[in-house]
Amino acid sequence: MKKTMLGLLALGAVSTAAADSVGGHIGTTTGLHYQSDLTANSAVRYGLNLSTTGLFAGAFRVGGEVAYLQNISGQNFGGLSPYYGFGLGAGAAVGSVVGVSAYPHVLGGLRYTVAQPFSVFVEGNVGPTIGVTTAGSGFGFGAGVRLGLDYRLR
Repeated sequence: MKKTMLGLLALGAVSTAAADSVGGHIGTTTGLHYQSDLTANSAVRYGLNLSTTGLFAGAFRVGGEVAYLQNISGQNFGGLSPYYGFGLGAGAAVGSVVGVSAYPHVLGGLRYTVAQPFSVFVEGNVGPTIGVTTAGSGFGFGAGVRLGLDYRLR
């Protein structure tokens, strides 16, 4: 877990010359992300979840996500480009409760290019949640939505 978080932080230090896009989102979570194109129709997104800091809940929490995104080829609905993918979210908490969590999920979304280099997206995700803490462990089902903005760097 520690290596995953350090890897996400290291991505923030990568020069913008190597990045394809950066952005942020609000919704079920709030965060920042770095997205790198693999091909013309696929990308990998690395995210840092900023909404899980939980300082007022008696614990410091941090989370992140890695997701693979695939455009649905040949589909464009009035400028809206659909995509799908899968991801793995992870989190850690220290404070009144100490623990880790994982959220493997599938996702789908729509992207709209407002004006180069800006685009907006709306996305939904669902999957199981797994958590292990000093207060116990649990397994459940999670879902989330995001509204985001991307800035293409090259």
